[in-house]
Amino acid sequence: MSLLKNIHSPADLKRLSPEQFPELCQEIREQILAVVSNVGGHLASNLGVVELTVALQYLLDSPKDKIVWDTSNQAYTHKLLTGRREQFHTLRQYGGLSGFCKREESVYDTFNAGHAGTGVSAAFGMVEAREQRGEKHKVVCVVGDGAMTAGMTLEGLHHAGGTNKDFIVVLNDNQMSISRNVGAISAYLNRTFTGEFYARMREETGQLLRKIPHIGLEVQKIARRAEELAKGAILPGLLFEELGFQYAGPIDGHNFEHLLPTLENVLKMKGPVLLHVITKKGLGYQAAMDNPVWFHACPPFVRETGVPAKKAVRPSYTSMAVDALIKVARQDKRVVAITAAMCEGTGLNAFEKEFPDRIYDVGIAEQHAVTFAAGMAAQGMKPVVALYSTFLQRAYDQVVHDVATQNLPVTFCIDRGGLVAEDGTTHHGAFDFAFLRHVPNMVVAAPKDENELQHMIKTCVSFDGPASVRYARGVSLGVPMDPEPTALPIGKGELLREGTDVAIVAIGVTVWPAMKAAERLAQEGISAAVVNARFAKPLDSELILKTAKNVRCLVTVEEGCKMGGFGSAVLETLSEAGLMLRTKVLGLPDWYIEQGPQDLLRERYGLTADGIYNSVKTLFGAGVVADDAARLASLVGSLPHGDEQGS
Repeated sequence: MSLLKNIHSPADLKRLSPEQFPELCQEIREQILAVVSNVGGHLASNLGVVELTVALQYLLDSPKDKIVWDTSNQAYTHKLLTGRREQFHTLRQYGGLSGFCKREESVYDTFNAGHAGTGVSAAFGMVEAREQRGEKHKVVCVVGDGAMTAGMTLEGLHHAGGTNKDFIVVLNDNQMSISRNVGAISAYLNRTFTGEFYARMREETGQLLRKIPHIGLEVQKIARRAEELAKGAILPGLLFEELGFQYAGPIDGHNFEHLLPTLENVLKMKGPVLLHVITKKGLGYQAAMDNPVWFHACPPFVRETGVPAKKAVRPSYTSMAVDALIKVARQDKRVVAITAAMCEGTGLNAFEKEFPDRIYDVGIAEQHAVTFAAGMAAQGMKPVVALYSTFLQRAYDQVVHDVATQNLPVTFCIDRGGLVAEDGTTHHGAFDFAFLRHVPNMVVAAPKDENELQHMIKTCVSFDGPASVRYARGVSLGVPMDPEPTALPIGKGELLREGTDVAIVAIGVTVWPAMKAAERLAQEGISAAVVNARFAKPLDSELILKTAKNVRCLVTVEEGCKMGGFGSAVLETLSEAGLMLRTKVLGLPDWYIEQGPQDLLRERYGLTADGIYNSVKTLFGAGVVADDAARLASLVGSLPHGDEQGS
């Protein structure tokens, strides 16, 4: 009989005995594997946190007690235990469960998060809200060791540790973020007694103790506990004690005999407490344990082999961008690459293979990454910062204050620009056009395909100032590639198709759908010009105005927010020139976009060839009707009045 099927809330979990928990955890892992192998998702981290989640929900009184999951991409077990088991197969699907915690989804989800490092600050805010309201409940934040590289986590610990408020931080230490952890704090946390001498001494001592009649095993257990206390005293505990936290651990995060009594004691402690739990990413699935980086956020895969269910027929935009960057770096020794715990995600592991001394992974520290790049650029280097669009948001002030005000030659390779599918709200790259184009000195570029992408990489790196190039998630188009990347003229677009009725001004991945829409319009007698803008800043005003003067209406297309984005830039250009014509901006609306396949979302928001065609045809048709009505009114107004006719 299934244990999991009878759990509809944490209250049901409390009816089980701890002896049943290993069986329950096996069922949970089976459910997670079955769903994620089918739909994709964050596998390794979720398999590693099963026992910890069960222990927390068993001992806490949620939702009265609050659990905040930093990043929250490891909350699949949490979802299964809080009434969402029957919907779990819809994970990360359009209209289904989010892959992250979402307050709109469940009362058990206390905080929405998709970026690492937010948990401690949010949870301590809940602690202070509890104190202000005079309430009595526990607040627990589960934070991964990767988030310890995020400055915001340390800021939150510093604040909380300076108070005497009851607050529990559980450090889920699996020695991983997305990529392998880097930096001094990671080394500090991972410093363990693993030397050959110690290992041999430990084993020999254990054998000796076990031989003592009647009491040998008990003495060995006491020795092991003493060992754990000693490790905590001289290893990671000191850091957190200095920050004002009482430290407990490290303990085995997969052993309920350790987890339950330790966590139960921690929950009784007063003031800020940090419990250090050691877990294994991917536990229960060998392929994920062997390759936790790939299984951090994986596509659907064949469970028996661990290989992707579908093989990409063409290289991704990410890999094509890095290929171009490698070519540029071969020609210029000043070029270095920087990322923030996203070496594999941004494809820079390929760069690292050729230039191991010219790449820097700074951990989950986007702000530091950008200012670090500015420091290098100030001393004559040509740093390239590769980040997802959604993560670059975290370093906005550093882009403005540390790079752009000094006009430093830092290139931003903005991966996952636009819609990113199943990761949803917190991960769509909707805002980079808008938040970069108004920054003085900044070049903002987006290619129509992978061949233009390689030329834009060269263009931006060659530019003697701050520049950005954004590209989409997913496979490239398969267009013919030029042998070498060459620099394009900054701020110059291209007229791909002439037209006399309507102009479609597009940028990035929307250019080729715009071309298809124009071809369909031509079949209906509507002549559509298509402009590949290439640059949102500086905008090719000359080309756009020249094209606009020859048509009756104009449509802009971008895979980014309409508010303040590329289309706004085009409208500003028309306004400054005093050019009046009927216009429409196509892009993402003024709300947070839900999860779903890219093709489905593009269709929903009118960014496919069909969507562009329909919008243009509607706008053009309305313009024709309006023009005809104006001409008719003009003709009627020019006729003699009745009294004049009778005179």
